[in-house]
Amino acid sequence: MEWHAKPIIRRHSRQINVGGVKIGGDAPISVQSMTSTDTLDYAATLAQIEALVTAGADLVRVSVPSLEAAEVFGRLCADASCPLIADIHFDYRIAIKCAELGAAALRINPGNIGSKERIQAVLQSAKDHGLPIRVGVNAGSLDKDLLKKYGSPTPDAMVEAALRAAETLDSHNFSDYAFSVKASELNLCVEAYEQLAAKTDAPLHLGITEAGGFLGGTVLSTLGIGRLLSEGIGDTLRVSLACDPVEEIKVGWAILKSLHLRARGIEITACPTCARHGIDVVGVVQALEERLSDLKASLKVAVMGCVVNGPGEALQADLAVCGGQHEQCLIYADGKLLRKIPTSQAVDELEKLVRAKAQSLEADPQALKVQIKDEN
Repeated sequence: MEWHAKPIIRRHSRQINVGGVKIGGDAPISVQSMTSTDTLDYAATLAQIEALVTAGADLVRVSVPSLEAAEVFGRLCADASCPLIADIHFDYRIAIKCAELGAAALRINPGNIGSKERIQAVLQSAKDHGLPIRVGVNAGSLDKDLLKKYGSPTPDAMVEAALRAAETLDSHNFSDYAFSVKASELNLCVEAYEQLAAKTDAPLHLGITEAGGFLGGTVLSTLGIGRLLSEGIGDTLRVSLACDPVEEIKVGWAILKSLHLRARGIEITACPTCARHGIDVVGVVQALEERLSDLKASLKVAVMGCVVNGPGEALQADLAVCGGQHEQCLIYADGKLLRKIPTSQAVDELEKLVRAKAQSLEADPQALKVQIKDEN
């Protein structure tokens, strides 16, 4: 009997629409990142946005710290190939300007926007332009009264901050919002999301904020975001890494693929190698990751060092290579041995086979239908 993973039952949340990308409800979990360029540098920022889209970003957030930056943001909204979210703090006029210039959504904290009148003006502008708002609660910037009440950033304090913002929005008859409750401390962050998920049906944006560099940040984000997703919590996510934001998109997709929540691109399974390896596993994997990064079709490729576990893994992969003896390796397709080739040809041969299979998959309407179903 074939084994199947137990499906993840997602928390029910209401749905918002961010420039055509639906978040919440039964929509696929979206992946997003944030630009790190100077927003005033139109060319550099647009180039980074497009690099993120190529890597698989559904949405991109852009910091807009001034009215001058808002004007550039408007140009970016017109030219970018994905919806852009305006990240705004303190100056309510910037939020209004971004709404007028094409933002797909606003990321604000009502607590630092100012008076009730200013909050009302922002919400009215969002309503007028059909924009949702993400309320971003961060453990590092909680209101002073909450810190005094709880003594330090705690899950209870973060949830209260979120629900306080919800009261403000609801009192202005604005319900088109999502929440995030981020912290750099893993368990604090996870517990805050778990508590909030039980107290609201608003969509939740997942992330472990200020997670660190690529290695440490990836570990923290995978543990935290992965745990929440496995509990059915989360409607969109951003992996926060102190590195090229394109890496955030790659890690985000890897998390979703590992949990079978969405599929995109090539998934490579590889052994850690040992003295038995008959092929340069590390080199082959690195080369394939670089060469095949442009593909969107979901395929599983196994790169195995020897024939101990290689044939078994090949049965579970669309395509596979196993190291053999005398500078030869074995190529498999759909679990069946195709041929033996020189190890020096492994990368070129696998790339050719993967691209052919990807093209076939994209040309098959029924196969695409299955892929789309998997993503949902």
